[in-house]
Amino acid sequence: MKTALFPGAFDPVTNGHIDLMKRALTLFDRLIVAVGHRGEKGVLFSVEERMEMLRESTRTLGAVEVTHFDGLLVDFARSLGADVVIRGLRFVSDFEYEFQMALMNRKLSGSFETVFLMPSEKYSYLNSTVVKEIARLGGSVSKFVPPAVEEKLKRTLGKRAGE
Repeated sequence: MKTALFPGAFDPVTNGHIDLMKRALTLFDRLIVAVGHRGEKGVLFSVEERMEMLRESTRTLGAVEVTHFDGLLVDFARSLGADVVIRGLRFVSDFEYEFQMALMNRKLSGSFETVFLMPSEKYSYLNSTVVKEIARLGGSVSKFVPPAVEEKLKRTLGKRAGE
């Protein structure tokens, strides 16, 4: 059974992330989606909230597991028995950063492989930061995120706006 790990902040999960998960599931038997702890600085949602949104958004995808991690990605992947790490590439700027990280991870663990996937063209411009900004300014994000995420954004940003 081939296992792939898809790490990220997922603050929040977008339709672009879901698209990459679907693509990964055509290549691998099992996909572990892992929310990274990034010091929790600058994130809108807690790790638990992000995991909850991911579980709700991936419920119908099949062999997807949602978890979280802190520390070195190579150590976490090894602990899960993951064969590869999935990373999404939208633009050349993504490639430069991701290529550097892939080489460093390979240096840290010789058996570590990274598979780069491109999202569907309709999601190539999409990222979580833009989605949060649109929602914060009162715009509709229904085309960009799963329904449960849209509701969570409305509730969270509505509370913060009224504070």
